[in-house]
Amino acid sequence: MLDVVRLRVLAAVAKHGSVTAAARELHYSQPSVSHHLAKLEAETGAKLIQRVGRGIRLTEAGRLLAERAIEIIGRIDSAAAELSAHVGLRAGRVRLAAFPSALGTFVPEAASLLARRHSGLELRLTETEPPEALRMLRVGYVDVAVVFRYDDTAPEDEGIRLFPLLDDPSYLVTDGVNGELASYRRSRWIGGCDRCRSHLLELCARAGFEPEIAFTTDDAVAVQALVAAGVGVTVLPGLALRAHRHPRVSATELPGSIRRVYAAVYGAPPIPPATAALLSALSSVASTVSPASPEPPTVPAAPTGPGEDAAAGALRTRGETGS
Repeated sequence: MLDVVRLRVLAAVAKHGSVTAAARELHYSQPSVSHHLAKLEAETGAKLIQRVGRGIRLTEAGRLLAERAIEIIGRIDSAAAELSAHVGLRAGRVRLAAFPSALGTFVPEAASLLARRHSGLELRLTETEPPEALRMLRVGYVDVAVVFRYDDTAPEDEGIRLFPLLDDPSYLVTDGVNGELASYRRSRWIGGCDRCRSHLLELCARAGFEPEIAFTTDDAVAVQALVAAGVGVTVLPGLALRAHRHPRVSATELPGSIRRVYAAVYGAPPIPPATAALLSALSSVASTVSPASPEPPTVPAAPTGPGEDAAAGALRTRGETGS
């Protein structure tokens, strides 16, 4: 019997003409893809792949099986969707991938709302940046991906449908009083994920300079700690500042710089009921998110009660007497 997972691998290789691209789409390692192809050849007794220079191509048998694999996988996915619609929301599972600042802000509220509306539905969460979330969506590892894109982001692949959730403004983040973006042309900059770094480069280019990116990290907590320490400046989206706000950084909104946050699904309608329920919860909660930048947290003053004063006095006395 043919293995469905290996048929998915063959279909991905046929689609991209490359083991590397197939591995990227399927969220596998390259050796794992090659292993599945070798096993599929052993199962079928047919040569499916030919090496051509550094690349590969399908044999006639490989092309024939790949065409059937695409049909089989489509029918399996359709059957799963139909079964989900039949069962409804009394039980089942729905899987969501989202980027970190979404998981740190509105996604938990959406998860809570989904649980209240449909207590029999199990939600599974994965944290990952948009490119990987979309790859997981295409191969069926998740049902919904919460992603963001800027106006200059390349269009998403065919078959991916985007449902708007919210607009997320960008902020210039420094350790002092903010000025115009161009006033930091000689500063060192901190870059984030690929999409955010590309947007930063575009913003700086519009301001007439190319930033010196001295540090790169996807961790918004680390980014703000670096800014607070005075080693660089950065641009962060509002959701990242809501998820965590360092008390010693200053944030100024950049006019006209918006990243748009979407819930993405893959494939043609109809949307399975569990997926539709998750989309509804995400939309309901996202509509309540304010676009305003959060205020920095208040740093509590040092205690000044009698006990503390007495302890400080004792320490000063011991220091003065050399004890």
